[in-house]
Amino acid sequence: MKRIYMDHAGTTPVRKEVVEAMLPYFTEKFGNASTVYSYGREARKAVEEAREKVAALIGADPKEVYFTSGGTEADNWALRGIAYANKEKGNHIITTAIEHHAVLHTCEDLEKKGFKVTYLPVDKYGRVRVEDVINAINDKTILISIMHANNEIGTIEPIEEIGQVLKNLDRKIYFHTDAVQTVGKIPVDVNKLNVDLLSISSHKIYGPKGVGALYIKKGTKIQSFMTGGGQEFGKRAGTENVSGIVGFGKAAELIASELEEQQKKLSYLRDKLIKGIMENISDVILNGHPVDRLPHNVNLCFKYIEGESLLLNLDLKGICASSGSACTSGSLEPSHVLLAIGLPHEIAHGSLRLTLGRDNTEEEIDYVVDAIKEIVEKLRQMSPLYNQKK
Repeated sequence: MKRIYMDHAGTTPVRKEVVEAMLPYFTEKFGNASTVYSYGREARKAVEEAREKVAALIGADPKEVYFTSGGTEADNWALRGIAYANKEKGNHIITTAIEHHAVLHTCEDLEKKGFKVTYLPVDKYGRVRVEDVINAINDKTILISIMHANNEIGTIEPIEEIGQVLKNLDRKIYFHTDAVQTVGKIPVDVNKLNVDLLSISSHKIYGPKGVGALYIKKGTKIQSFMTGGGQEFGKRAGTENVSGIVGFGKAAELIASELEEQQKKLSYLRDKLIKGIMENISDVILNGHPVDRLPHNVNLCFKYIEGESLLLNLDLKGICASSGSACTSGSLEPSHVLLAIGLPHEIAHGSLRLTLGRDNTEEEIDYVVDAIKEIVEKLRQMSPLYNQKK
């Protein structure tokens, strides 16, 4: 059976070049990067070269890049690290209602510890209003955390504009952005974005799982995430995942060299997929901003059917997709993002997320459009809601 993978926002396949770069660090160059003899120095050199590659991808100084176990750890560290290190200045955090659960659940936990959190609403496209962010600031605000682009609906947030406003304030409020979905998809430069902290994940850019990074701007007052040894400039203890870090660095290097080309290709395929579905199937809603969206993201709601049934039928045709973020795909609750943009429960339950990657083709787009059309027609014939409409 033909298999088509369209869940690249969930994870990506590790590239062959990345695997080849990693292999020696499992067996031949297996040293602990904190040791002083030759094996250790070899590993340390590889870690620092990878740090330079990741830093180059986001326009940072290598000494501002700290390796983590992934995007979730990076988000947790950014929020908790800033909150606890700056609590004498205030206890107020601002975020949005559509953040990844790595941010939302961390904020909820911080509320239990005495911090106050403002969860800003978004418009029908999933964009936060810059004026809402500014109006939410009070004399106790110490941190603002807003994702660069939403992982479910692909809407790109006005991070640069918010960062510029914060930069011009007469007091320091730290600004964090979860850029897990944007790094490697669109240009990301920490200096242009005016952020103090930025989260990245390797497995979203064709690197290995279990490794990521947190950009921390020089001078940022942040608490260490784990205590122990002096790894990661004394900020994040634990023996470095050398092979994973090497793979992450290679993936960053490769995707940086292909960014413009891939952005054009994916935007073309995305628009072809959206057009094919919208023109051939009735009662479909495109979620997210029609223009300011990630080049690989298509998120739709099909009225009168359940998203889970749609996913299972797509899987039978060899198509891998998602009904939301990979972290909540097993949940029976409708997406918090879709509810936040104003969709009612019954429509939010009929969602489908298709996220494209470097290996997808036009032929696959045509196949997927035909498959979705056939499946939606079949499911609607079985739907009492659809039959009532008729």
